[in-house]
Order: sequence, then C-alpha cells, then structure tokens
Amino acid sequence: IPTSEISLVYKQGKMRKIHLLVLAPNFETVDQINEWLDTKGRRDYDGRPIFGFTCPEFVEAMMSISKDIEIIPAHAWTPWFGIFGSMSGFDSLEECFQDQLKHIHALETGLSSDPKMNWRLSALDKYTLVSNSDSHSPWPHRIGREANVFDFKKISYANIIKSIRTRKNFLYTIEVDPAYGKYHYDGHRACNISLSPKESIKLNNICPKCGRPLTIGVEHRVEELADRPSGFIPKHAIQFKSLIPLEEIISSVTGFGLMTNKVREKYDKFIRTFGNEFFILLEAEKEKLEKVDKKIAHLILASREGKLKIEPGYDGVYGKLILKKLSGLRDFV
Repeated sequence: IPTSEISLVYKQGKMRKIHLLVLAPNFETVDQINEWLDTKGRRDYDGRPIFGFTCPEFVEAMMSISKDIEIIPAHAWTPWFGIFGSMSGFDSLEECFQDQLKHIHALETGLSSDPKMNWRLSALDKYTLVSNSDSHSPWPHRIGREANVFDFKKISYANIIKSIRTRKNFLYTIEVDPAYGKYHYDGHRACNISLSPKESIKLNNICPKCGRPLTIGVEHRVEELADRPSGFIPKHAIQFKSLIPLEEIISSVTGFGLMTNKVREKYDKFIRTFGNEFFILLEAEKEKLEKVDKKIAHLILASREGKLKIEPGYDGVYGKLILKKLSGLRDFV
C-alpha cells in the first residue's frame, strides 16, 4: 500500500505542527497527490515533506483526487506534531479538521499512548485506533514495533480501508508499552529531569533545575483532555496486545547496547529459530524459547503477562526496563 507521512506547519491561533499519514489505493493516485503537492512547495528535501497549508485544506484536496485516500492523524499525542500534542496541537478533532472532519475515520496511537489511554476521551469513540511503525528510522530495531491485525480471506487496499472505516475484520492492534515511548512522561532531557503529571503540576510545569518550561508528555495531555476515568472500555473498542521489542529485552538482559553485535547475534538466533519477532513475543512456547536462551525467555513471558516495569520515557528519551523490580528475575539475570 503506498503510504507516506506529511508535516503541516501553519498558524491557527498559535503555530500548529501536525503530522498526517496518507494512504493511497494505487500509484496513479500517488502521482496525482504529488502533482498537487508540487503546486504548493517542495517534497524532495525530506522523507517527511513539510508544507504550510492547513489540515482542512489538505483533506479537501485529497478527497477531490480520490475518496479512497485515507488520512490519519499520526502519533496523535506526541508533544510536537501530534494532533493533540501539548506544544502545537489542538484540543479536539473538530478544531483541527473543521468541515473536513467527516473524512477522518481513524487515529494513530503512537508509541507513547495505547488504546486504554485514548478510550478515556468519549469524543474518540467513533474513530478507529490504529497502531503503526514508521519506516523512516535508519535503525532496523525501530521498525515493526507496532502493527494492526486483520482477518481477511484476501488482503487488498479496499479491504484494509473498509476495515479501518467500519472496524469489521479488525481483530486487534499490537502496541508497545506506552511507558517505553519517548514522550510518555513530562520532562527536560537537557537536565535529566523526568516527572509524572502530578509532579509537573506541583512545579507549575517548570523544570526544577533550569527554570525553563517542561516538555509536557502524553500521559499529562491525556489527563488534561480526558472525560472518563482510567480503565474505562468503550462498547465497541478494538482490543490490543502489548509488548516490548525483542532487541530491547535482549539488551536489558545482556547489558549490551542495542546497536552491538552481541545483541544482534542473539536477536538473529531467535529469528532463525522462530521466523519473526511478533510470533516470538506473543505466541512461541515457553519450552522452545528457553532452548534459545532461558534469561530472555523469562522476560518475554513476563512481557506477555504485563509484569515488566518500565522507567517512562520523556522529552525524546526512550523508556527503560527496570529488571530489579521483576519478581523472580534474580534467578535468571
């Protein structure tokens, strides 16, 4: 499926910076999209081209090209470039898309939020929550961390878009633990300050070290906009499965960095044995996992059971596994 991401930067009350996913049914449609974009500026200088027109203007233009084009707000809650982001986003979809909102059917949760967090906003009930992994990272371990799972006899663009718009045949999403995302908590990376929303509020959202404003994270922003308590599940919600990427688990167990040969060698051994990472993390049997590595198998199973503890990510810093808080891990690590 031809898919891309576009960055829109414009002023509406304040400066807005919004990333949108764009899905097209075929390359003929892609050519038409590119022709329109070329009348508005350059698209050849970045993998995620930046333009100055508004979200409603873009949606209207895409619908004039083809009603089969799907536009989805990307990583909806991240501080910068998320539609609900604390730094440059909106408080509602209506405020952003205005009379073009009728063409929006879904939202992307992003790494720093999961469906449970989005379910706290009743205004989002009619939108399908999707989970994707961007492919513009230069590092292989950043690709394929999240996914959507459908049940089709035949995979096609039409079937996927229909499922996104109606939720039929949409089984579940695969999400990383939102605390792993690099904008989950509030904080200030330059000062190594990470704070929960309650702690930030006590400090008036100011960094206690340098006195500058904190980067307000996703959890804080959800709390600001939520009209439901934590734990609420909407009637027609699509379920999800949560995990931690395999290379993160291997790195935590071995003590070697993500980019090291030691981690890659162990990762490749698991892949050669089982075929793909999602099967390893979600389905592979305990005994077979242990044949490859008992320590890593223990963490994979703990991840499935939601027992892994994570030091939340903040201000561009990824979350980290806290192994010492995992019951029974001392027998393995």
